[in-house]
Amino acid sequence: MYKLIARYRRLQAEAADAGMSTAEYAIGTLAAVAFAGVLLKVVTSGPVQSALGAVIGRALK
Repeated sequence: MYKLIARYRRLQAEAADAGMSTAEYAIGTLAAVAFAGVLLKVVTSGPVQSALGAVIGRALK
């Protein structure tokens, strides 16, 4: 019986920290959107576009 109670308490303690709350999802989503915005800005910049074009051009030759 002692082992069963100990196992139940351990599972209960682990379940308390499982998953993210709504606020954590919101912060994670905002961080992902901000990162995507920065990445989009970098990839669409002139120097990066010309470098990518050069790499693709060399790969197609």
